[in-house]
Amino acid sequence: MQTIPVLDLRDFTGSKEARANFVEKIGSTLRETGFFALQNHGVDYKLIEKAYKLAEKFFDLPEEQKKKYEDLELKGQRGFTSFGREHAKNNKAADLKEFWHVGRELSPSHHLYDEYLKNLWPNEISDFKPTFLELFRQLDQCSMALLEACSLYLGEDKELLPNMAKDGNTILRVINYPEISADRDPASIRAGAHEDINFITLLCEATAGGLELLQKDGSWLPIHALKGQIIVDTGDMLQNLSNGILRSTTHRVVNPDNSRERRFSMPFFVHPRSEVDLSPLAKCVKSEGEEKYPKITAGQYLEQRLREIGLERKK
Repeated sequence: MQTIPVLDLRDFTGSKEARANFVEKIGSTLRETGFFALQNHGVDYKLIEKAYKLAEKFFDLPEEQKKKYEDLELKGQRGFTSFGREHAKNNKAADLKEFWHVGRELSPSHHLYDEYLKNLWPNEISDFKPTFLELFRQLDQCSMALLEACSLYLGEDKELLPNMAKDGNTILRVINYPEISADRDPASIRAGAHEDINFITLLCEATAGGLELLQKDGSWLPIHALKGQIIVDTGDMLQNLSNGILRSTTHRVVNPDNSRERRFSMPFFVHPRSEVDLSPLAKCVKSEGEEKYPKITAGQYLEQRLREIGLERKK
């Protein structure tokens, strides 16, 4: 059984009553815990499986081949990021992972074409690009429905959040957590305790467990990786915009009992466009009685976080 609430996206496209219940449930769940599991989400499971197989092929390449796709100028936002480069905010011990980033691809005629970094693609794996672009498209479509529901919960027009995220700086990350080395930093775990920065995250079911959610009493709740479910959580940007009504909750990925167990996961970090104002919404400020979060743009927020987690290149 899943340890967090489970929502069914079909309810949002169902009857008027089912839609209203879904909106209330997504809002109350994100307000209370910041996490839920989503089923019948419309993302092809076979596509997810294929993406994991291709990712394994890439991460099994020799280190010198992988590093051909690591450019420090890109601040870890595209292509390969090598093992140990990223750490959680306020934690100097490196995470025990390496990853690959796929960003949004726009046509040369699009007004944001020159603003976004260009994707890198491994020449060694022919199906990598079309597979991950299609997975990106399907996850993006799913995220827009969830953002519409969140907009309605906040008492706003249904298009408020989807319009902010339309053509946004969204990232699909595929992560390899390799076997645990005996000589690792004792303070290092697979992913240190952190909150996501973006609007919402859609996490395709990982190949092994390890994800844990920090509870209000200070204990850690394991979240299961179940077939057919995507784990969804609120990021700091949506928390800021909603004046804390929708919570960004601390989570981590712990080391396995079996040090030889490898783990892959694929979070889809949904970002607004860089110019989007994340100042708390007036209705949310009125609801909470005061403005609890700063006035800041999405671009400023992202640059600040990249420095905090070690991906901003040192001058």
